[in-house]
Amino acid sequence: MKKYSKFTKYFQEYKWSNILTMIRNGRSDPKICREDFHDKLVVLTGATSGIGYHTARKYASHGANLLCINRNPEKSEVLRHEIESEFGVGCDFRIADLSILSDVVRVSIELSQRNTPIDVLIHNAGIYLTKKAITIDGYEKVFVVHYLSSFIMNYILMNKLKAQEKARIIMVGSEAHRFAAWGLRLDDLNWEKRRYSGLRSYGSAKTAQLLSMIVFNEQFQNTGVTINTMHPGAVKTETAQENGPVYKWFKRNFLDKSLRSPEISAEALFYLGVSKEIEGMSGKFFSLTTEEVPAPPALDKEVACELWDLTLKLAGFQAHAPK
Repeated sequence: MKKYSKFTKYFQEYKWSNILTMIRNGRSDPKICREDFHDKLVVLTGATSGIGYHTARKYASHGANLLCINRNPEKSEVLRHEIESEFGVGCDFRIADLSILSDVVRVSIELSQRNTPIDVLIHNAGIYLTKKAITIDGYEKVFVVHYLSSFIMNYILMNKLKAQEKARIIMVGSEAHRFAAWGLRLDDLNWEKRRYSGLRSYGSAKTAQLLSMIVFNEQFQNTGVTINTMHPGAVKTETAQENGPVYKWFKRNFLDKSLRSPEISAEALFYLGVSKEIEGMSGKFFSLTTEEVPAPPALDKEVACELWDLTLKLAGFQAHAPK
């Protein structure tokens, strides 16, 4: 496979105005949606803590039923009891480890076979690692959790969502996609040819996520299904718990002190999932609820198409492709 290097192309496409806009939006507040969402179904990954937990509560407070995809059965039971007793809505869950492809495929096929429509699908589950980890399927873990798992779920659910004629997909992305400043290395997604960096691997996974949105958006044209990506703001979450004591100490004593509540992320995810103001908007990147222009590598349609074909092979969709 050729070495992917588009330094000159991307360098020419960077604009200071976009960077300044990103910085300016960093402390902005999300728009508020006050509409009800009674009897709608929201599928949400990673709902037991942080952004996912507050998002589950936000949607439930407006009457939505939830189907949460989590790793931990005990925490899922606690969440279900809390949501159902406090808000009087349904809160079901499925257990799946989104770093294991068989788990992702299993739960995705189950969702695709449900008779009830999925009104909003939110890919929230995330991970940040300072040291490289390889999954049981042989892929770099951050890439799988942030990109490959959401791709698989979107792909398997594609026909169901199209048949509904209305649905919104929201991927929790990140401004950190800008750390992959010179694009993806499609010939080295497992970081075997380069020194691993937590920030760069995270940025690459988030760039891949945005690139997949380009092709999914084309697939969903004129179907009533929209797909958007949202940076959740600089908020305090429980990610990075898999890292060593030094990083966790640094995060607790320095990083977390400057971060905002994940409730602002939940407000934004509710707005993007429900608000009539953005009805029909698709293929966009938002900082909370403000539209932004992603970094040039995340807008490269040529790479997006190459990544799409490569991902089909990585995910083994020859056996699971929708008919």
